[in-house]
Amino acid sequence: MNLLETPIEYLKGVGPQRGDLLRKELGIHKYADLLNLFPNRYIDRTRYYKINELQNSNSEVQIVGKIINIKTVEQGKGRSRLVATFVDDTGQMELVWFQGQKWIRESIKINIPYVIFGKVTQFGATYNMAHPEMELLEEHKASLRSAMQPVYPSTEKLGNKGISNKVINKMMQQLFVETQALFSETLPNYLLDELKLIPKNAALFNIHFPKSQDLLAKAQFRLKFEELFFIQLQLITKNLIRKHKIKGLPFERVGENFTDFYNNHLPFDLTNAQKRVLKEIRNDLGSNAQMNRLLQGDVGSGKTIVALMCMLLAKDNGFQSCLMAPTEILANQHFNGITELAKELNISIKILTGSTKTADRKIIHEALENGSLDILIGTHALLEDKVQFHNLGLAIIDEQHRFGVEQRSKLWKKNDIPPHVLVMTATPIPRTLAMSLYGDLDISVIDELPPGRKPIQTVHRYDSNRLKVWKFLKDEIAKGRQVYIVYPLIQESEKMDYKDLMDGYESISRDFPLPQYSISIVHGKMKPADKDEEMRRFSEGKTNIMVATTVIEVGVNVPNASVMVIESAERFGLSQLHQLRGRVGRGAEQSYCILMTSHKLSNDSKIRMETMVRTNDGFEISEVDLKLRGPGDIMGKQQSGVLNLQIADLVKDKDILQLARHHAIKLLKDDAPMEKPEHAKLREAFIELSKKKTIWNYIS
Repeated sequence: MNLLETPIEYLKGVGPQRGDLLRKELGIHKYADLLNLFPNRYIDRTRYYKINELQNSNSEVQIVGKIINIKTVEQGKGRSRLVATFVDDTGQMELVWFQGQKWIRESIKINIPYVIFGKVTQFGATYNMAHPEMELLEEHKASLRSAMQPVYPSTEKLGNKGISNKVINKMMQQLFVETQALFSETLPNYLLDELKLIPKNAALFNIHFPKSQDLLAKAQFRLKFEELFFIQLQLITKNLIRKHKIKGLPFERVGENFTDFYNNHLPFDLTNAQKRVLKEIRNDLGSNAQMNRLLQGDVGSGKTIVALMCMLLAKDNGFQSCLMAPTEILANQHFNGITELAKELNISIKILTGSTKTADRKIIHEALENGSLDILIGTHALLEDKVQFHNLGLAIIDEQHRFGVEQRSKLWKKNDIPPHVLVMTATPIPRTLAMSLYGDLDISVIDELPPGRKPIQTVHRYDSNRLKVWKFLKDEIAKGRQVYIVYPLIQESEKMDYKDLMDGYESISRDFPLPQYSISIVHGKMKPADKDEEMRRFSEGKTNIMVATTVIEVGVNVPNASVMVIESAERFGLSQLHQLRGRVGRGAEQSYCILMTSHKLSNDSKIRMETMVRTNDGFEISEVDLKLRGPGDIMGKQQSGVLNLQIADLVKDKDILQLARHHAIKLLKDDAPMEKPEHAKLREAFIELSKKKTIWNYIS
């Protein structure tokens, strides 16, 4: 048996109780897990200070010297402290203990050389160190400990139960003694040579016991590369296997629906980006393999028309299509938009949502099963078992991060041969995340806006400028434009949200009085029918101002609305601000987004406001967002556990990620089954990794 598979409690110095704590607090079940517990940071202990070099800088230092005497000093109220005089050949200082005095007093040796380590503070002319780490000089010289001292991840509970950083360090030393530091190499020799990577043994040793800054950097690079390389191998292999194994429905022809629409009914010329994406999709659909493509495009870049043209291709090849959206509002909007675009074509389109009446449902179910219904648009209602297709050829999923994996797999099962899949999102995903999370999907990007769209002007204003902002709104309304005013929604405190919204609504009603102005309001507590009614009044231009919580974030399309005011903008994330801004700028008029905040802004909030004012580019915004929030948050709850990377960091190590992806693609092109003799070690490690339920099982 592999020694690294040994349960952690068998490591000398751990035992059942500590083993239990390590499992619960840090997920360390066996030797291998402890080995892969990498330090968060390092303390540089390459240097020994002399007492006469000390400064009041509050930094940690280590000093070699002796204790010449020790005494208890009373502090009144029954409290005392233990004080020792510590000397070297340049001067003297004090060591102080407030706790554990009896034990320390008994264990300390007078006039024997110690190495002490800790933070130094100055009182008057004397320096002192409270609760120093202490080690006899001869033990210090003999230990495995490195000059760069690792600081390991920990939790409050571990600290309280006495499993300090020092204890974890001791466990690590014991682990290296028991395994004799013999860890099997996982990467092929030619890769180690080409990238000048240090061997696995040396990397693991130097990550835990680095002898120098240089060796530490080499160890980190090697281990980060390896982690990202295996992730990429998994994702790309998965993509290759799917293309070989899962036969796709062949869309062999471009028929009359597609050509008629393209030649005669396009409302405007397609942008070059749209043409490029359509070409990529058509290549997939004609390739005999199942398409699995992610289509990214900023708000308003024209994804809907691309979706419709794909559905027309399906119809031309005798297949049905469905489009699934996360909310009723969005499903309705897709339905209205697509029906309008396809009104000249002989094609049947229906919508199915939670509020579709029973009688209508029956008609839809029948038409689906007998094949007379070509396109079905809807919400989660499409996933119900009752919904059976005659022959589903294409499934389009909008804003896919709102759907769990199980929900999507239900769609696959609606046809004997899985349908082609197009996943659309208006939330730009940073390239690094896309390469890691959707590395098994092919990615298309629409990166230009349709002609005639003016970029939205974004400004940041403080609450104290409110009168000026209101005057600007009145001027815009006088020109016949409409305005959104959005309040943040913070799920934990619905009462507070509701109150904020209502207070806001009342003050807006005073400043924009009837009959000159009329206001719609939409929030989460309203009945769906009332919400839709308010939305309808606004989109038909019967009200000038829409006051809302973020329910309007996705997919509302009112070309005449030209101003978006976001209240308490500092409470929103960057991608949410960008999504909200995309609700305006849909007509030919100049549009504006006004970010209102208080004067008190955290550093991150300032960066968010500056980024929004500086750029309209969703991809640039998503990169800043990734830096601020980290990968876990961006992917949302369902997928935040996905990237439990042990050492690499998607934001800081994106160059290593690109290098790893490049080499993974190269290797798989040359030897996809990894059967060549030089790939034997790699294949073994790859199979081991694939057994574990890690990132791969969550993805697409």
